[in-house]
Amino acid sequence: MRYAFLSALLSLPLAACAASASGDAPSLAKRPVEGRFDVAAPPAPLSEPGPLPADLAGRMARWEADAAAGQRGFAAERSAAATLVAAAAGASVASERWIVAQQALSRLVAARAPLTAALADIDRLYLERSVDAEIDGLPDIYALRERLADLVSAQDVVIAALSAGLPGE
Repeated sequence: MRYAFLSALLSLPLAACAASASGDAPSLAKRPVEGRFDVAAPPAPLSEPGPLPADLAGRMARWEADAAAGQRGFAAERSAAATLVAAAAGASVASERWIVAQQALSRLVAARAPLTAALADIDRLYLERSVDAEIDGLPDIYALRERLADLVSAQDVVIAALSAGLPGE
């Protein structure tokens, strides 16, 4: 009796599977109404960017002037920093020559601040105009941004090479 009850209990799930496989369950096939919104969106009209807006021309000129000033300041500090780093080549960390070389590197980095600030400003402007889909002047903005980024990258290489010449770096 006990085993008969257990075997009847175990056969219930199998009977449920057989009932659903017989076709009583709803179909999972796609219904006609479900494809109603499968329509491609119309293409957005693309327009060419217009000229640089007048209100940005002054800012762009200022950033170019700042970049030139940062490049000049960097060039003026570069040879002194290279000389002092070379003099500290054999010195121990925290020695007088090492500290003087570190200070020269700090002056070199500070001298390029107008350039890095201009690059940060133009990056912000480019991103804001891109997000707001204000495309007028974007090619000019991007071109200046690329020129400033190239200057900063070249300066980064110089700073990294000089830093590598110091003991403990």
